[in-house]
Amino acid sequence: MTWDQNGIRARFCHALSEMYKSEVPLYGDLIDVVWEADAKAVENSQKPGSSPINPDDVLPSRHRVERHGAIRLGTAYELATIRRMFAVMGMYPVGYYDLSLAGFPMHASAFRPKTQEALEINPFRVFTTVLRMELLTEKTRELAQKALAQRNIFTPRLLELLDVAESQGYLSPELSTEFISNGLETFRWHSKATVTLDEYEQLKAEHPLIADIVSFPSSHINHLTPRTIDIDLVQQLMLDRGMPAKERIEGPPKRTCPILLRQTSFKALEELVYFKDKPNSHVQGSHTARFGEVEQRGYALTRKGRQLYDQILEQVNLEASVKDLKGRDYDKLLETSFQKFPDSLSSLHDLSLAYFSYQLSPLGERSIHGEMKSPQHLDAPITLQDLLAQGSIVYEPLTYEDFLPLSAGGIFNSNLGSASSSKSLIMSADSDLDGFQRHLGTCVADEFHLYEEMQRQSLEVCRQKLQLQKIII
Repeated sequence: MTWDQNGIRARFCHALSEMYKSEVPLYGDLIDVVWEADAKAVENSQKPGSSPINPDDVLPSRHRVERHGAIRLGTAYELATIRRMFAVMGMYPVGYYDLSLAGFPMHASAFRPKTQEALEINPFRVFTTVLRMELLTEKTRELAQKALAQRNIFTPRLLELLDVAESQGYLSPELSTEFISNGLETFRWHSKATVTLDEYEQLKAEHPLIADIVSFPSSHINHLTPRTIDIDLVQQLMLDRGMPAKERIEGPPKRTCPILLRQTSFKALEELVYFKDKPNSHVQGSHTARFGEVEQRGYALTRKGRQLYDQILEQVNLEASVKDLKGRDYDKLLETSFQKFPDSLSSLHDLSLAYFSYQLSPLGERSIHGEMKSPQHLDAPITLQDLLAQGSIVYEPLTYEDFLPLSAGGIFNSNLGSASSSKSLIMSADSDLDGFQRHLGTCVADEFHLYEEMQRQSLEVCRQKLQLQKIII
């Protein structure tokens, strides 16, 4: 039986988006703003007097459905089980993110599709963090472990379906529907906490995210993120509409050739919560965690490109710290400093700063169909540069499918409302990839290797079509 993991992923993503829209109506408003911004951006890119263009006619098919979500887990069991759940949807852990660098007692991976084909169909991603118990004070750790031991964020039926999927290697259409409805319960918001108000305040005093992870019966989705082609316009539209937008856009500055990831959000909402009090009774309180985020994805950088990016960003942050630059002053320094990073497609390609996908040009296609003589010898190696110069091959940049921990930290910090009392202790901690993978039950994929493989495969397809012995890079 064929098993359409891409279809299950697309259906789950849509169902999750609809659920979150009902829970956080402002998220629905954000989707409307993104669609309006994309339409305006497409319109602004057209020549004066040209006919109106529907954005869906020019944007990639994945663009409208694209979402990334984020959840926060508390235990190794929850992490290992969520890995099994995402695997059913063709989503696998890619990259390791040490969030202690930003002052959070957590580390993370992003579950997403790994192949270019699957990403083009539906690129749903979930940035998944898990609490690092060793970074908590003893008193808070004991409270967190006690609270987390009393919950199960997965329905019994979901666990049964995971066993079926793993033993059979697939789920029938009927069971796939059951899987989606049961899987949504893991992400659903619950207004009744599993701790008392005093316990909640203790957790929150050490770090607000500890309280968010530990205090509730599910790993509620804390944001869903649509993708836009003009995040600066989205930011302006949010402000124009009086939405509680954060003060600045996270990530690299605006460029002709966008790189990596830029993000903004509306600030987290204060929500009514009922905390445990006496047996069978609750006391009213509030909690702030869920928000709406927007992203603009640029080009995936090579290791060399990422090294240059990190060097420039480190220099910016050092100078900003010394001069106490914030807000617009920081953004101005960022923009000036990133002039050192080449901003043309040809420079990014020729200097090996970004990853690309290669295809045959119309000239190359004509040569393989015998419409014209192939300009190269079939029995001798030829360089990629020669093929590009001849016009047989063209390239386009690969989209960055992953995340930036400091940008995530900036988004999280803008939604916390108070600083951690143990932030300095957390930031001095070492990363723990081995511990994360042990709890996960598998290794995380290296994102650079995945991009390298996409680039290599695209060039190999060109080589085979042109019937070449070898292409020298």
